Amino acid sequence: MTQPKDFGFGVEEQLLQTEARKFFKKQLDELTLMELVGGNSDPHRDSECLWDEKMWEQMADLGWTTMAVPEAFGGTGMSGVAVASFIEETGRVALPSPLMATVNSSYVLSACGTDEADSVLKEIAGDKTAGLAITNQKGSWCSMDTDVSAVVTEDKATLNGMAWFVQDARKVDLFLVKAESEAGIGLYAVSADAPGVTILPDSIVDLTRDQARVNFEGVAIGADKIVAAPGKGNLALDAAEPAILTMISADMCGAAEWQLQTTVAYAKTRMQFERPIGFFQAVKHPVVNMMIMIDCARSLVFNAACAIDHEPEQAKAAAHMAKAAASDMAAFCSGRSVQYHGGMGFTWECFVHLFFKRQIHNQVLFGDAAYHRAELAEMLIGPLVAGG
Repeated sequence: MTQPKDFGFGVEEQLLQTEARKFFKKQLDELTLMELVGGNSDPHRDSECLWDEKMWEQMADLGWTTMAVPEAFGGTGMSGVAVASFIEETGRVALPSPLMATVNSSYVLSACGTDEADSVLKEIAGDKTAGLAITNQKGSWCSMDTDVSAVVTEDKATLNGMAWFVQDARKVDLFLVKAESEAGIGLYAVSADAPGVTILPDSIVDLTRDQARVNFEGVAIGADKIVAAPGKGNLALDAAEPAILTMISADMCGAAEWQLQTTVAYAKTRMQFERPIGFFQAVKHPVVNMMIMIDCARSLVFNAACAIDHEPEQAKAAAHMAKAAASDMAAFCSGRSVQYHGGMGFTWECFVHLFFKRQIHNQVLFGDAAYHRAELAEMLIGPLVAGG
């Protein structure tokens, strides 16, 4: 199967992106975002979980929170390209919400292909939010290593251990937990308020998200919440990984576009030596490089999103390329956006830092550029042999 023209970005996808942009422009401008998450500049403040739940309810009414849930289970069942275009708009406004966590969880559940997973998808199509609790203390999510164990019987499973680096843990209603039993890696849907579940917030630089460790101590769940049987969990995670990487990359493209447009606007108005600073080559050339890197990363993101729908056998390689390019782009654009705002760019009052911090978090989330280039190289040319 070949990709359609323009990655399948047609009239419906354009309308979705336009409506999303109008909605967020009205609901979440930079000042509103700053008032929401940037009220406390104390570096020693407690970890906070700040987001607009009323806006989330409006998004749910529009069907945007279930875009990755198939129509058969009550969702809107949008294409990968449509979801990526919407996620890009959320990155453009640095949206604080459990959207990314819920979308990625929906992709994992769809990849499970079990009645139990389908049942949880129906819960998400209702009003539930979900997050992935799949990473161990080393930061690995795709290996056979996990810090959560499971004892599985015919009618239930009991979980013990710790999941690390869980995104938006205090915003979601349930977790998809990766746990190892004697039969192998399985995936388990666990309510965030289940007995034995403890959420331990992390202090992170990104003000628009929260992160936590989630501890499971004798957490018992019914067999109907085993969404991927022991031995099948890693297969589902592997199948969903391209979508997870692609959506994070789309968020980075959106945030970088904000950084570019804001920096250009400032460079046109900030005067130095009786000229706007954008007149000088030392500013204008790197700003052009920002634009080029964003366009390159965006092309790879939509290529990966389209591959999810039309060329699944190419999706993983495409997603590695997208995440590598987006991570490099995020680092470059973030640095330039702060630098070209001069001394003001380093201040708390300047909105630039909100996007800078979100990009730094995104850059390493599920692997940085070097990691994904190494993964891509191994896929294409095989593992490196010492002394070869």
